[in-house]
Amino acid sequence: MAPPVSCFLFVVLFSASCKVITSLDKNCTEKEANKTYNCENLGLRGIPDTLPNTTEVLEFGFNFLPTIQVTTFSRLIDLIFLDLTRCQINWVHEDTFQSHHQLNTIVLTGNPLIFMAETSLNGPTSLKHLFLIQTGLSNLQFIPVHNLENLESLYLGSNHISSIRLPVNFPTQNLKVLDFQNNAIHYLSSQDVNSLKQATNLSLNCNGNDIKDIEPGAFRSKVFQSLKFGGTFDLSVILKGLQNSTTQSLWLGTYEDTDEQDLTSAMLAGLCDMSVESINLQKHHFSNLSSTTFQCFTRLQELDLTETHLRELPSGIEGMNSLKKLVLNVNKFDQLCQINAASFPSLTDLHIKGNLQKLDLGVGCLEKLENLQRLDLSHSNIEASDCCNLPLKNLFHLQYLNLSYNMPIGLQSEAFQECPKLQLLDLAFTHLHVNALQRPFQNLSRLQALNLSHCLLNTNNQHLLEGLLDLRYLNLQGNRFQDGSILKTNLLQPVGSLEILILSSCELLSLDQEAFHSLGKMRHIDLSHNSLTGNSIGALSHLKGTYLNLAANSICIIPAHLLPILSQQSTINLSHNPLDCTCSNIHFITWYKENLQKLEGSEETVCANPPFLTGVKLSEVKLSCGMTAVGIFFLVIFVFLLTILLIFSVKFLLRWKYQHI
Repeated sequence: MAPPVSCFLFVVLFSASCKVITSLDKNCTEKEANKTYNCENLGLRGIPDTLPNTTEVLEFGFNFLPTIQVTTFSRLIDLIFLDLTRCQINWVHEDTFQSHHQLNTIVLTGNPLIFMAETSLNGPTSLKHLFLIQTGLSNLQFIPVHNLENLESLYLGSNHISSIRLPVNFPTQNLKVLDFQNNAIHYLSSQDVNSLKQATNLSLNCNGNDIKDIEPGAFRSKVFQSLKFGGTFDLSVILKGLQNSTTQSLWLGTYEDTDEQDLTSAMLAGLCDMSVESINLQKHHFSNLSSTTFQCFTRLQELDLTETHLRELPSGIEGMNSLKKLVLNVNKFDQLCQINAASFPSLTDLHIKGNLQKLDLGVGCLEKLENLQRLDLSHSNIEASDCCNLPLKNLFHLQYLNLSYNMPIGLQSEAFQECPKLQLLDLAFTHLHVNALQRPFQNLSRLQALNLSHCLLNTNNQHLLEGLLDLRYLNLQGNRFQDGSILKTNLLQPVGSLEILILSSCELLSLDQEAFHSLGKMRHIDLSHNSLTGNSIGALSHLKGTYLNLAANSICIIPAHLLPILSQQSTINLSHNPLDCTCSNIHFITWYKENLQKLEGSEETVCANPPFLTGVKLSEVKLSCGMTAVGIFFLVIFVFLLTILLIFSVKFLLRWKYQHI
């Protein structure tokens, strides 16, 4: 019986007493201590007393405040940003914000406003941004104009407004953004536009209003930063109305559910009589597309033809030597040569993203674009067995290349010899065929960012990354390593300049203690969503001041001798790990509580074991791992019984000895 009793006594002696330290639930989420709070969708009918007086940013949307008055926010005099989206506000009383001199932004979106007092916005001397979207407005006289001298943006979308004419005394001298989208504006007069004459470089948004007519000369000699008339049935009405005006950007796109006319050369003729640098014509159809369609585009610097159902651009386009950026996303080209790149010799940016047909890169289709710096060919069903020197011929100045989300591509050694100045290369989600020992990036000594996520790479090729002497960012997410381990000798050794490394979702089980030994400059490493254990932390011993993401791994216990490695990092994420909250992990739990300031994701860093603590935040667990009172009691009894047993044993031995003399 003695052994079982002894075992029982030791279990009782060294058992841990655990309890959870819980804090009172807070209605509002604190984003930045004493400054930023989110109280959205909590069914509140007033400002909680728990909010500190020092609150600067308050997101209070989707609560219930039918009226707001001077006492509603009087305590929060440091407010800078206030969001009251969909709080069922009907009345805004006099002097509501009289004490809020620093208030910069007020969001009243989605409130059925019935009344706003003339002095309701008095007080905020810094008020710059006012949102009155979907508030039932039909008359601009409703808006109180007092104290709006510093207003920079006014959002009035999705209301019932029929005219953009602001009240006579409305201050517009600092206005930069005026948004009227999705209202009932069908006619623009000279007086409407003249009400904005004090505003300089204004961005005016009239999208979704279907303008039927503009008074001739209404925009004459007016200068705008941007004009938006998207969703208009007849674009010729807009372009004739904008004669002799100047704008940097003109948005004339349409939408899926909007009726439109096919674009013709005659409809676009009005562009010849205005000054514009950038035009967006997304989702339109072209009728009888020819070189003359673009005769009034000669002064453009940017042209966006996204989803305009193009199968090719006509040859013989002349005079577009000023065009710097061309966007041809979501069209139906079969071959890259169908864009007739030679018509745009000054291009620096070319985007053919999301092509709806399988895109053949061809040979030398872009060779006339000697100044091209950015090329986006992502999501375009590109397949190539030998990429990419022939398609990128003569693109010596190319700095950004995106070939992500395409079909399988084969890369040979020095695959980008034609563009040695590349600084960013994105090949994510494109299956790359790279034979063993080949060095496809060997000549890219200036490359700083490389995205190879989910490329089904052969990670055993230790020469894969050779030549990347200045690489700072490398994303290998979703690529598998043999046996789930990164060994001492691996493909990362040539990129000693690396600062950011992404190895999430790589099915990693372990890391050799010297796996990252050559990466002494790293300041961010993401190892999340793998199956690493606490012992893998040893591979990071040489790193200091690093952001370390170990979320969603298989870490249960972190040995005490590895804690100094964590201490020398700047930020650590250990969320979504099956952490052990017993005394076997007491050293880590103690360290965790002492270093909360450098831990990220603490809300999701919870216990998985023992069962009665499952789901409890690690920061709220208190372990007592010394001897308990019960343990001490049983220890005394155990020692007492052991002493008696020893005494009787000695007596028995002495008696036996004397009996056998």
